[in-house]
Amino acid sequence: MMEENFFEKVYAVARQIPYGRVTSYGAIAKSIGMAKSARMVGWAMTSCKNDDSVPAHRVVNRIGLLTGKHHFAGSNLMKQLLENEGLTILNDRVQNFQDVFWNPEEHK
Repeated sequence: MMEENFFEKVYAVARQIPYGRVTSYGAIAKSIGMAKSARMVGWAMTSCKNDDSVPAHRVVNRIGLLTGKHHFAGSNLMKQLLENEGLTILNDRVQNFQDVFWNPEEHK
């Protein structure tokens, strides 16, 4: 099934995101050869919320907004998880985004 294969590729990349770093839906999509599928990466992150092996909280939009936060239990869980890893979140946006951004393309 294409969807399961796509999701597994997304999860494999997401599992590599280092503690204290974030990446974007688009960066993951590009890294698996599906550059125009950022929204599908978002769906994959939503689908794995009960899989602790996939750090979905480390995946944000292209400018560092916590656009997936409503998929976590409680309205602040995504923010709290990122802050626990040392990131600063202000108005649902990762501060110093360029400094903490992890590009999967550089880690293939």
